[in-house]
Amino acid sequence: MPKRQINHGKRGDSKPLLLICSLVLIFLWTNTAYTQTSDSEDVPESNEHSIHELMEEITVTARKRGEEADIAVPIAISAFGDAQLRSLNFKNLSSLTYYMPNVSLDQNGSNVGFQNFSIRGLGINSSSPSIDPTVGVFQDGVYIATNVGILSDQFDLHDVQVLRGPQGILFGRNVTGGAVLLNTKDPTDYFTTGGRFSYEVSPDGGSQATAAFSISGPLVQDTLSGKVAIYYTDDQGWFENQFDGSDQGAYDQFVIRPSLRWTPTDNVELLLKFEFNRGDGQGAVSQNRAVSGIETFDVNINNKGFFENDVDFLVAELNWDVGGGTLTNIFGWRDVYNNGGSDIDGLPSSGFDITALTDQDQISNELRYFKNFGNFDLTTGIYYLSSDLTYIEGRSIAGGAVVTGGGGVQDTTNLGLFASLDWQATETVSFNAGLRATREKKDVQVSAIRPGGGSPEDGTLNFDFSDKADWSDWSPRLGVTYRPSDNTNIYATYSGGFRSGGYNFRSTVPGVAPGPFDSEQQTAYEIGLKQAFLDGRGRINVAVFSNEVQDIQREVQVPLAGVGIANIITNAGDVDIEGVELDGQFAVSDNFLIGGFFGYTNTQYTKIDFDLTADGTIDSDDFALDLPRAPRYTYGMHIVLDAVLGDFGQSSARLNWSHRDSAFNTDDNRGVYWEVDMVDFNFIVTPNAWDQRFSFSLYGRNLLNEANNVNDAIFPDIGLFGGDGPAGPRPLPTFTAIGKGRVIGAEVRYEY
Repeated sequence: MPKRQINHGKRGDSKPLLLICSLVLIFLWTNTAYTQTSDSEDVPESNEHSIHELMEEITVTARKRGEEADIAVPIAISAFGDAQLRSLNFKNLSSLTYYMPNVSLDQNGSNVGFQNFSIRGLGINSSSPSIDPTVGVFQDGVYIATNVGILSDQFDLHDVQVLRGPQGILFGRNVTGGAVLLNTKDPTDYFTTGGRFSYEVSPDGGSQATAAFSISGPLVQDTLSGKVAIYYTDDQGWFENQFDGSDQGAYDQFVIRPSLRWTPTDNVELLLKFEFNRGDGQGAVSQNRAVSGIETFDVNINNKGFFENDVDFLVAELNWDVGGGTLTNIFGWRDVYNNGGSDIDGLPSSGFDITALTDQDQISNELRYFKNFGNFDLTTGIYYLSSDLTYIEGRSIAGGAVVTGGGGVQDTTNLGLFASLDWQATETVSFNAGLRATREKKDVQVSAIRPGGGSPEDGTLNFDFSDKADWSDWSPRLGVTYRPSDNTNIYATYSGGFRSGGYNFRSTVPGVAPGPFDSEQQTAYEIGLKQAFLDGRGRINVAVFSNEVQDIQREVQVPLAGVGIANIITNAGDVDIEGVELDGQFAVSDNFLIGGFFGYTNTQYTKIDFDLTADGTIDSDDFALDLPRAPRYTYGMHIVLDAVLGDFGQSSARLNWSHRDSAFNTDDNRGVYWEVDMVDFNFIVTPNAWDQRFSFSLYGRNLLNEANNVNDAIFPDIGLFGGDGPAGPRPLPTFTAIGKGRVIGAEVRYEY
């Protein structure tokens, strides 16, 4: 088959030009906005941070029928508004990992920016973009159709909503574990501006500086408003590389988000949002257990690696009140280019290095209609997605003695039709029925990873396999809700989920075709309670769930001479997952709040079709395996204390502690995610001076300095890296990627 040339070099750096243009726009806007804004009620509230703000009911959009109070929605949701995100010093989605039950929003670790999210035991453990996620991420209503480029820093957010459990009816395929909704702030019809600057340090060196600024207001009175938000961060690297004494893990990121809101009439609204996101830095922070030990921050690598992550994103949302309901159309376009390299062996000599280039672009459109018919609420719509994906991987083994490469290209189209009907049968009882029909098609060309199979450096692939396949699915949902009062919601649901089939872009085993592997089917049951009490001072949520997954997709990784690691993706069998979740908080007084969460998950294979332990037979050892990224227990608590500082101002202090059990990394349960106890704090002071426009905070993350790994692979000795290398005897190949330890930071915010 012919080679394919990918014409992607390093993209040009447009940050200086964009920054200059943004500053010019801000200057012109500031000079006109003051003439359009009065000293009336349009001026936003102060940035006072208090328990009152944290206890406010957060509205959610989980049912795609406008904003609703969280307690009214029969779905297990963890929602974080602006006040909650500030209280937690939110940085990116991984920042929320330790504040929810049965949720792990971790990165993969081997490639920077790749999400490997897991909810209720359903997740992935790979940096290959041809493996579809189990937890879908939606930015401003647009589904991100790959696991690449999601874990860059986020800012200027209205809210983050984490929906636990399958969300297939309204959100589509690949949300069998759940869905994460990122909603950025809309332009305002009054003038407002804000900014923040933070500086972080670690006890052993390394620092990070971050600055963000936004300006929003009317451009044409009563009809057109606009907004520009800018973000920049420079991380010098938290870790010390013992190989040369330099810092490791450095990166910088620049983001600009211009947006417009046009309301030509009272019943029509058009939102346009664009994001230009550029990041680059060093590769994964990797260590080899044989050299660095277990649960340490030691790094000793000769290849610092690199990454470049470029994302362009556009969303156009139209809302039109027509026919007694609301017609919504959301068009999205996203283009991501991710290029990086990492030291996989984690050694001060070149044993196993990897580079990978991912280029993906997508367009999507969702047209839906919501209307109330007396006792009935109907949400129905049609969804379309087209995605083009290119992945090229290169491997260098034993100092370049063996060089291999490969990957693939894939065109995906997805069409979905969905409807959800709610019937208010009595004043307290309602029923829900929903259905989604999905058809997906994938057309691929694959080049097995081998000598001459492909090169990320020159963007070539030498295909030896081509195929196409399609999958269809009908996902149902039935539910009943009992609401004896506005403060109580008791619900029970039955729902189906669908995770698409696909192909393996890391085809490495001779004689094993790269696919297709089949789709994954899910049946889920859930009973939940949401209860507010004492006039809203307290809130508790409880959910009990049971999932049955048929033909579960697993990526089996084993060492293989000549390629380093062999990757096989297969439908391994059936799994049962059961668990419990509990979270809540209570304002003991006007200035003291306590809260916490508890999660339990148990996974069990009920049928196995593949030898996961690679011992030559399917036996009790295979059935005893746990799913990766599925810790048995997660729990934690937080306290918030507000205080009045006399005539000076006020303060708010938050202390968080959370625990996550150890969990397995690979499907054969060789690698382990370490048990972690995480302690964070945040202390905010808001002076009365300057009309409370400023706030100052001192914060700390991971105060116990816990070593937290986000990837951990241990391979048996097959002699692949044995013998003497340039630096002497070479240890076994292991790969452990770790997160930062203790960080102390200070931040100043301004809002007008």
